[in-house]
Amino acid sequence: MASPPRTRLDLDRRRRQLVEIGLELFSERAYDEIAIDDIAAQAGISKGLLYHYFPSKRDFYVAIIEEAGRELRERTEPDPALSPPERLTASIDAYLAHVEQYPRGHATLLRGGIGSDPEVRAIVDDHRRVNAQRILDAVAEAGGELTPAVRLAVRGWIGFVEAVTLEWVERREVSRDEVRTLLVQTLGWAVSSAAKTPGLV
Repeated sequence: MASPPRTRLDLDRRRRQLVEIGLELFSERAYDEIAIDDIAAQAGISKGLLYHYFPSKRDFYVAIIEEAGRELRERTEPDPALSPPERLTASIDAYLAHVEQYPRGHATLLRGGIGSDPEVRAIVDDHRRVNAQRILDAVAEAGGELTPAVRLAVRGWIGFVEAVTLEWVERREVSRDEVRTLLVQTLGWAVSSAAKTPGLV
């Protein structure tokens, strides 16, 4: 039996390499500061070859955001072996570790770049939805009722997390442990204010 063609595999490997380079570049510099020439030079390929994989800088950025979202979801995946409070704390800590590792990319995504682009916004919104659902699952497991008020509180807390982490990585005035404690406590307050949920955090 003849071996399957390797061209597709090679293309996938090259595309993955370019996305990894993009993750690094956009984690260090804002979207508007990076030119296609910079990306091609970093990858050691021609600009024309880069366009072969990504028709535009925007397409390249969207692919990077998709990959960053996938990596962050995997990194913050709740451990089912932990109790709901431990699970939430571990996920928050993993999120903060990611933000600390990629501060510029985090800020670019939430504050600038092409964050208003519908496709990028859909990726970000989906990430928020996944995070909110994880928390709601923990609330339900802890015996809480998922009322509209609780859902609203959790969605609002997600926005609070984004604002706090943006300020944190810019100023570096408090430790990661302090930020984690703040986020855990405010989540507990928000949920318990909406509906009493003993033992959540």
